[in-house]
Amino acid sequence: METKKHVHTTRIAMRWGDMDALGHVNNTIYFRYMEQARIEWLQQLGSDFDSRHGPVLVNAQCSFLRQLKYPCEVEVKSYIGAIGRSSFEASYEIRRADMPDVVFAEGTAKIVWVDFDAEKSMPLPDDLRQLLTNPVLSV
Repeated sequence: METKKHVHTTRIAMRWGDMDALGHVNNTIYFRYMEQARIEWLQQLGSDFDSRHGPVLVNAQCSFLRQLKYPCEVEVKSYIGAIGRSSFEASYEIRRADMPDVVFAEGTAKIVWVDFDAEKSMPLPDDLRQLLTNPVLSV
C-alpha cells in the first residue's frame, strides 16, 4: 500500500451562506472546499493543462466526522496517493484553522487526465508525473 504524501495546505474563509437551515455547514460545501484546495494545488504546480486536455474528477467521497459551524476559517490539507497511467488519487483533511488537531471531515477523489476532444483518458503528462512522484509541499 502506497503512503499518501502531503502536497498542499490552503485556508478558506467560511461564508455565512455555507451553512444550512440546521446551523452547520451544508454537506455539499465540504466538496467545494476540497475542490478549491485541489484547483489551487494544480495551479501552483504549473503543469501543462489547457482547453485540450486536463484533470477530470471521476470519483469523490467525504466522511463527515464533526459539524463545522460559522464563523471560522477552514484549513484543507491535500495529499496524493496512488499514481496510475492516466490518473492519481487525492485525499483531503478538513479542519478548523483554530483547531488544527481536530479533523472535521476526510475526503478522497480520483482525478483522471483527459483528452477533451477525444473524450478519453490519456497518459499523465511527463511533467505532471514527475511533480506527483516527487511532490514539493506548497502552502
